[in-house]
Amino acid sequence: MNDFFNKDFLEKHNQQFQNAIDDEYEALGRKLARQNIKIDDVTAAAQNFSIAVPSWGVGTGGTRFARFPGLAEPRNIMEKLEDCAVINTLTRATPEVSPHFPWDRVDDLAEVRERASGHGLSFASVNSNTFQDQDGQPLSYKFGSLTHADEATRQQAIAHNLDCIEYGKILDAKSLTVWIADGSNYPGQQNFTHALENYLESMHQIYGQLPDDWRLFIEHKMFEPAFYSTVIQDWGTSVLCAMELGDKAFSLVDLGHHAPNVNIEMIVARLIQFNKLAGFHFNDSKYGDDDLDSGSIHPYQQFLVFNELVDAEHRGAAGFDPAYMLDQSHNVTDPIESLMNSAISVQRSYVQALLVDRDALLDCQQNCDPLMASNILKAAFETDVSSILAKARVLSGGAADPLSCYRDAAYRTNIAADRPAVTGSGSGIV
Repeated sequence: MNDFFNKDFLEKHNQQFQNAIDDEYEALGRKLARQNIKIDDVTAAAQNFSIAVPSWGVGTGGTRFARFPGLAEPRNIMEKLEDCAVINTLTRATPEVSPHFPWDRVDDLAEVRERASGHGLSFASVNSNTFQDQDGQPLSYKFGSLTHADEATRQQAIAHNLDCIEYGKILDAKSLTVWIADGSNYPGQQNFTHALENYLESMHQIYGQLPDDWRLFIEHKMFEPAFYSTVIQDWGTSVLCAMELGDKAFSLVDLGHHAPNVNIEMIVARLIQFNKLAGFHFNDSKYGDDDLDSGSIHPYQQFLVFNELVDAEHRGAAGFDPAYMLDQSHNVTDPIESLMNSAISVQRSYVQALLVDRDALLDCQQNCDPLMASNILKAAFETDVSSILAKARVLSGGAADPLSCYRDAAYRTNIAADRPAVTGSGSGIV
């Protein structure tokens, strides 16, 4: 990877954009100065912003009907790390990778940690998988895992999550993310109360084995693969379970896992208020849980989420330490390109939220002036901060324009010989 995007290559690429970036940056700096905002401070904040890349995200996704493999897809965790390193090298915003087990399981995870470190990467939250059966697995998760009516099946799922904690220790991760596909497709198929009781009993066993400095992230999903009921179906159930488990358990917000028209930014505010916000899986959606590129459909909503996050940061909210991660399915695009675009989009929302005049907004709220309050938010959202983002990348040793830099290097074409193509199409997601 370093052969493609070395310092000389990046500097040559950046030179063609430098004059335009400087002009736009200086003009924006003067505008922000009139608002008593120091642009260099905002740029420094942009440099410090980071979001994790999911290991599975660098592979081509799919639907329930088909998956169409792309060129030079990564075949294992080592090759996934190579692609993740490209994303971070160019954007300078994704220094962490979130692994998924057993997809990323290898015999020597210490070697994986060392390889990641060599790429300038570390590991974020470890994700367990009890939503599909693995080769040689004694008991099936067809009718549930942590909530299954059969205790032996529940114990199998618990054991896997405990294994994931051990894997995470080797990788120096500090959290476990648990999402289950458990639910029902027919009325009467499942006792709602018993299923949640089984879940809590299982999670108590997992929670009890967490290291002292770890956190447990509970992820909910409104529907799919179960289409009548889902055990952990919304943020309310998620946070109730987190409160039941203890101080190390938190509710994770996936932007695609909510009912249509739900006020996600208010959910974020509630979780912050009660110190139960785990963090985010950033993506976007049009119809349901589509896992589209972040900010591709609802960029203003993404900004409003960050408005709440920056507000909490500004207030010094107790226990505020959200984990940011992308979680997307790239079915028709190059996953590296989509993940770079998404990381920049999320970073953009954060920077725009930093431009909100907090004192003026509070004054409008206290004096019941809804129109001006709304306009204050829109003014920040409509500010083009592209030059700040580009400046932050260049100052951090990244690419002024990551997408064009990536395409100029013809990365996939050049590594195709080392990664044989996967023939044909298959069903399911990565």
